[in-house]
Amino acid sequence: MSVLETWAGRFPEPFRSLALKHRELLKFAVVGGICFVIDTAIFLVLKSTVLAEKPVTAKIVATLVATIASYVLNREWSFRTRGGRERHHEAALFFLVNGIGIVLNSLPLWASRYVLGLEQPRVTALTEHVADFLSAQIVGTLVAMVFRWYGYKKWVFPDAGARVRRGSA
Repeated sequence: MSVLETWAGRFPEPFRSLALKHRELLKFAVVGGICFVIDTAIFLVLKSTVLAEKPVTAKIVATLVATIASYVLNREWSFRTRGGRERHHEAALFFLVNGIGIVLNSLPLWASRYVLGLEQPRVTALTEHVADFLSAQIVGTLVAMVFRWYGYKKWVFPDAGARVRRGSA
């Protein structure tokens, strides 16, 4: 029995059946949570230090690092039984989908800063930081997440059962 199945087995019905039926989506969400923490930590550090004047650049760098972690975790855990492509082709598609995801993730921050003008000195530092967090880490992440889920299943890992399961997780 896998870790996810053990964990989901503790849910009351009908949540248990729903969790087991959508285990791939749950694994994707767990990987997303891990990568969200990586992305957020790097974004906040860069935005507060070396890229203080370039928050969109800080967001792009943070998302790139989280994307590398995401590829490894999604390929080896979330979608480990899916495939249908040679690894180099799969990786190229993964990074193409994530390139589009980075743009989708960065657009709300760009709009917040440069369209709505939510940056200092027009607004307070607190308002700027809250607007940056909400637009980049919440809105941008949710929009990009929906696109990535669709893109991974449609183009990157299209064939269910294409790879043999090794062990349980």
